Amino acid sequence: MLHQSGTRAIGSGIHPRFDRRTALQAGAIGLLGLGSNHLAALHSLGANTNRNPSARAVIYIFLSGGLSQHDSFDMKPDAADQIRGEFSPVSTSTPGLQICEHLPQLAKRSHLWSICRSLTHNTNDHSLGHNIMLTGQTPAPPGFNGSKPMPGDWPSLASVAGALTPPRNNLPPAAVLPERLVHYSGRVIPGQFGGQMGAIHDPWFIEASPFDGKIYGAYPEYGFDHEERPGTPTVREFQAPSLTLPQGVSFDRLGGRLGLLNRLDEQRRDLERTAAAENFDRYRQGAVSLLTDPKIKAALDVVNTDPKTLDRYGRNTFGWSLLMARRLVETGVNLVQVNLGNNETWDTHGNSYPHLKDKLFPPADKSISALLDDLHESGMLENTLIVMAGEFGRTPRLSLLPQFYKTAGRDHWGALQTVFFAGGGTRGGRAVGSSDKIGAYPETDPQKPENMAATIYHCLGLPETIAWHDETGRPHHIYQGDPIAGLF
Repeated sequence: MLHQSGTRAIGSGIHPRFDRRTALQAGAIGLLGLGSNHLAALHSLGANTNRNPSARAVIYIFLSGGLSQHDSFDMKPDAADQIRGEFSPVSTSTPGLQICEHLPQLAKRSHLWSICRSLTHNTNDHSLGHNIMLTGQTPAPPGFNGSKPMPGDWPSLASVAGALTPPRNNLPPAAVLPERLVHYSGRVIPGQFGGQMGAIHDPWFIEASPFDGKIYGAYPEYGFDHEERPGTPTVREFQAPSLTLPQGVSFDRLGGRLGLLNRLDEQRRDLERTAAAENFDRYRQGAVSLLTDPKIKAALDVVNTDPKTLDRYGRNTFGWSLLMARRLVETGVNLVQVNLGNNETWDTHGNSYPHLKDKLFPPADKSISALLDDLHESGMLENTLIVMAGEFGRTPRLSLLPQFYKTAGRDHWGALQTVFFAGGGTRGGRAVGSSDKIGAYPETDPQKPENMAATIYHCLGLPETIAWHDETGRPHHIYQGDPIAGLF
């Protein structure tokens, strides 16, 4: 089966089938001289936009900065003070499984989720850690540059899913929201893009809250500044997202940023009047259909949804982002990466306990729990995998950088982190693997990022033999490890 720019899945005998209306449209396109390259877009337009209940999807929640395993899902209450930290464990609904006291709603729902306490890789560097955990490949790619994305980077998980999973409607198969990960200095974090697959396989970035400075957390309710500098604003805007699409899909910015959703209607009418006459390529032709489907507007219009839903998810960027992810999956997107906080939001070198307790855990606990409830009650959780991870964990020992922070925190630690899983055929109420007595290294059942990636691909229904092919025809097999068996 062919995918964009010659990328194809091996071992597939699938041939597109068109209904009569789509066939007539194809003939009309030919008469208009727009070319047979528009047939793929018309196939997308003719696809069934109703979500198949058995379709498989993934929501990858990424905690940029690195969540402390000691202060969340792998607490060490019997360790020394400098390792144990300030928080206490609380029992979950699963006998023998304890997590942080400040995640009470997740604790009540432990029968729906499991954790892997033994994921490990070899870097403490933010950029390389992002690259590893966003691509599922541990070795640094050829020519890796931590300051910017490079053409030789491994493709992101979202890019692979976008290329190798079949589209279920007129939406791209993979999306990232609510923003790209950009350092406050303006440095764009590598690992998020198509890399070796080419920019045409960059995922669909839904920029509902694009980068604009050093404000972190679940704004506007929970915005904060890591260093607590006087006069730093703690509010950023979450707005109707720009419908920018991957390279080759969009008009420069598809009309620019959409400040109000009613502008979608204006652009839809304009595009419908001109689409038949303009020489759009197949991807741009497909972009027209994005603006004609009211389901897309409903999926993106999370800020103005009903008050009851907003109260459950939270009226902040964490709640809005996870609600949008849930709606996109239901609408037909196969993989949605949710950056739960902008770049390095979870980088708690200092002021760790007030920030986790007051700014990060409350909105995360609430919004993730609401997502679990929604998917479970709708019957979608069985076929929708939720994964939550960061680029690394945090050091066993607390430290203090007095020039920046008032109180202690933990530094970067690639050797161990806890990864959260739910749904997608995994079993709930499990702790896979274990760490040593100070939470520094895996003690049993160590897992690599490659195993996490294989779990994602497995839950998407991708066979172990599948590969994407570069321009020379060389196959690149996506499985670099086995799925985490203890989850199933």
